[in-house]
Parts: sequence; C-alpha cells; structure tokens
Amino acid sequence: MRRVDHPRFTTALRQVEASIDAAWDTFCAESGGTAEPRELAEVVLQDTSEFDWRIVDGALNQLTCPDCGATLGAGDSGCPSCDKANGFRFAARETDRPGVPPGNEHAIRVSSAVARTRHRYSPRARAGYELFLPDLLDGALPTTPQAQRAKHLINQLTDDELEHLITPADLQQPST
Repeated sequence: MRRVDHPRFTTALRQVEASIDAAWDTFCAESGGTAEPRELAEVVLQDTSEFDWRIVDGALNQLTCPDCGATLGAGDSGCPSCDKANGFRFAARETDRPGVPPGNEHAIRVSSAVARTRHRYSPRARAGYELFLPDLLDGALPTTPQAQRAKHLINQLTDDELEHLITPADLQQPST
C-alpha cells in the first residue's frame, strides 16, 4: 500500500486540513464578518508575518492562482504565482502547543505544507516529511540525530520504495 492511501497518513492530513479550516473560520468570525473570505485572504497575504501559519494556509485556500488556476500556492513548481505564494506560508507565525517540544509546530507546518502539496516536492522530501507528520501531530519531535539517520536511510531507497513507507520504523526494513 502506498503511504498516501494509508489511514495513518490520510487521518493526519485530514487533521491538518481541519485545523487550518478551524483557524480560518475563527479568524473570519473574529474579523466582524463584514468582509468576504476572499477579501480577508488578500489582506492576510499582504503581510503573512502578522498571522498564524494556519490562517495563512486558510487564506491561500480562498484564492485561485491567476497563472495556473490551482488553489494559490498549490500549483506545480515553476508557476511564478504559486511559487511566491507557497513561500508566504513560511513567513507566518508558529506557536508551539502546550506540552510539546519546542520546534514541534515548525515541524508540523513544514511537514503539512509538503504533504498538502506533495506534487511540488521530490519523493525524498515527501517521504521524510510525510512519515513523521502523524507523530508530530501527536506531539513528538525527532531529535537531530534521529532526523539525520532517517534522511540517510531515505537516501538509500528508490522512489518506489519511498512511496511504500508508512511509518519511520519502516525505514529499518523497507517493504519492496
């Protein structure tokens, strides 16, 4: 089974999408409800450093790329408007949740950006970020040596082998 079809991954991705939708809905409600979501999204993208990353991702979801027609920031790599918008999400704020290691929220943001727009990233980048996303959402954070070891193991595998990894433990004995 491919990772993208496995419940471990699909559940994590749904959880991320739900958190983005909830943050966006709360932001819209707190804005007084006078502006349309598209107008609010354009305001958010004027200075993404003023907002939480989930609000920025929610804003991107409200807009269509003028160049490729995809959701803004989610088009293929090389689309100028999507490339620029994809960078916006990384200027947004990130606040770690209580009870998680410092840096967990950053790891969730990066992993979820890769998982949500996986076609923009290489199979090696996808594997590394997607494998850990469910654990990150549960509050875990790999140590630097653990992450380096995972990267080393990922670099030893073919693209097809990478797509069939389900958990970080699968790196020890990939099923091919």
